[in-house]
Amino acid sequence: MGSIRVRVKTPFGDIIVEGESPQEVLRVLESFPEKFVEKVTDFVSSRMVSSGVQLKGIVEFTTEGPVIVTREKLTHYEAIGLVLYASEDKKNTASKIQRLLESSGIKSMVPARLNEMTKRGQVFKPDPSKPEFKLTVQGERWIEDEVLARLRGKMG
Repeated sequence: MGSIRVRVKTPFGDIIVEGESPQEVLRVLESFPEKFVEKVTDFVSSRMVSSGVQLKGIVEFTTEGPVIVTREKLTHYEAIGLVLYASEDKKNTASKIQRLLESSGIKSMVPARLNEMTKRGQVFKPDPSKPEFKLTVQGERWIEDEVLARLRGKMG
């Protein structure tokens, strides 16, 4: 029998466990310390600092992806921008952004907003054949200098 590979999705990325048998894979998984994923998630999110701005209290990293937890009022553009900013490689699909915003308690017509944000130069499609949108450098600056700066000011 060949090797068995198990991919476990976590808020910070995937954990891949391989073994020669199902029992071996289970033994490896059982050897993980208690609350391993939570501890690594906390560690990674506390280190996820971009330009000196932490997302703690604004965005929470879940197994689904980044969810907005701030109680401050956000425009739909800001909410989409924050989700993209906190997403892996600062990119995500419209449907995934929609789900993450719904988990955040925000209802928005994401595809329409992304279209408008593209025209504003805040997001682009790195690969036109894929449904992913990514923040532009201008979009990242907008999130850091305006959106996060405003939210940080209200929190601090």
